[in-house]
Amino acid sequence: MRVMVLVKASPESEAGQMPEQALLEAMTRFNVELSEAGVLLAGEGLKPTREGVRVAFDGAARRVIDGPFAETKELVAGFWLWQVRSMDEAVEWARRCPNPHASPCEIEIRPLFEADDFGEALTPELRAQEEALRRKAGGP
Repeated sequence: MRVMVLVKASPESEAGQMPEQALLEAMTRFNVELSEAGVLLAGEGLKPTREGVRVAFDGAARRVIDGPFAETKELVAGFWLWQVRSMDEAVEWARRCPNPHASPCEIEIRPLFEADDFGEALTPELRAQEEALRRKAGGP
């Protein structure tokens, strides 16, 4: 199963504070462990929301909203994409993760939809198109 692991933002990450060398070293060691175990598919840190935008959809209308965004506890500061056998395995990996921030924070783990989750709505033609796109993008 694939899971998206979301590192929630902190006031420090939203302020653009860069992590100290010790945390970068600890995260690098953790990422190496993930990679060597065949778990890590992707992962990156995100810049503060002041450097981002949101696109709001309402029917055919589109509205661009410039950052920064409120509610730091609901924002994402980084992510991993992991391939694991179960949610329990993902939780065990997350428990081993160094604290991503100097202050308390949370990591959220969410399973990705797999093709079979869509049932008959994902026709053989649509499934073939999705698989071709995934291969072209270099995904699993």
